[in-house]
Amino acid sequence: MRFAILLPLSLAASLVAQTAPKAAPKTAPKAAVPKAKEGPESQVTRQTLESVLNATNDAWFGKAYQDFNAVDIQGALTIQLSAAAMNAKVDQATQSQVKGGITQNGKATLQIKSTYFANADFKTEATGSFGNVVWYRVGNRGFLYSQTQNAYTTRVEPPPSDAPLSYLGWFRSVLNDIKAVYVDGPVFKATLGKEENIGGKTVQTLVFNAPTSPYDPKRREQSLADSMGFWKRGRLEILVDKATRLPHRMNFTNEGQGVRARMDFVYDDKGHPLTVNFSNQSKGMEGPGFLKLGYGSEGRFNQVSGELNGQDKKVSFDLNLNWSKGRKASSIQSVPPPTANKRSPEDLEIALLTGLAQNILELQRSGLNLRSVSLAPK
Repeated sequence: MRFAILLPLSLAASLVAQTAPKAAPKTAPKAAVPKAKEGPESQVTRQTLESVLNATNDAWFGKAYQDFNAVDIQGALTIQLSAAAMNAKVDQATQSQVKGGITQNGKATLQIKSTYFANADFKTEATGSFGNVVWYRVGNRGFLYSQTQNAYTTRVEPPPSDAPLSYLGWFRSVLNDIKAVYVDGPVFKATLGKEENIGGKTVQTLVFNAPTSPYDPKRREQSLADSMGFWKRGRLEILVDKATRLPHRMNFTNEGQGVRARMDFVYDDKGHPLTVNFSNQSKGMEGPGFLKLGYGSEGRFNQVSGELNGQDKKVSFDLNLNWSKGRKASSIQSVPPPTANKRSPEDLEIALLTGLAQNILELQRSGLNLRSVSLAPK
């Protein structure tokens, strides 16, 4: 989620993920591993990326979000699979012994309505192919309710102890997380790439490399931490406009996760990103895509939409955002229905994840190459 603001391969997911809290760490953070002594080129590369993060914060976010402490998010996510893709998967799975005969396209949808505070208080209502749930927390109290299960649990993750009070600080904290991995961390080797002229702009390439294991097409399951942390290893090439210090193009690869994408940025005259065009070669989703952002008169983005297209499949999303100042947590106060059954977090989590896994497996059988999230104990 955190890297998504710099790497819009996941920006849509980042905005949806704002409906979930930033969980406080369950254990004390590990001591930082000191970096090996670096040469001048590596130091310059990291310093340049730090200046890019600062420029991104000022142009993309910054003072426009000062004093705004809440955002309402509404929208939809849709996954579409063609009949041809589903028939091909049936044919493959049965070694041509069964013909699917499917004539209608497959479709999974999710409608989201959420209020998320910068300090991590939130309420999210999600309705769609994966069931109907309400997820809520204010301070240390909250619940997760499933209408499908007619059940709820009151044990939720506590909020972070250092949560910002406004989105000015929230976005800065996101970029600080990226800085911790790429600028301050020891994992990536940093080098300078070539300098060139693109469309009348002088562009400098920054390269960060942390090798991964090869892609294993037989691996169908991985931890949620691996899925969300794909950006913490791999190869990142950022082409930076030397005049504005803003990203002009990004190429990112994580071979182990099967992620490979190129992103080209289009800005307005204020440095706001308007469009990100994708050339996506990630496993199971090879094809073009785009991300579009709309802005209000005050300079805050209020709409995010986009598509990722692959052969016989498409993922699309459309989210609207409304920012608020001085919002009170009492505006989202909620309780489970009196007829709902209280269950242990473990029981409800297993029920929800099992249902989700079944839907994901159905999509996998239909041709969408996703790895299931592991149901193993945490």
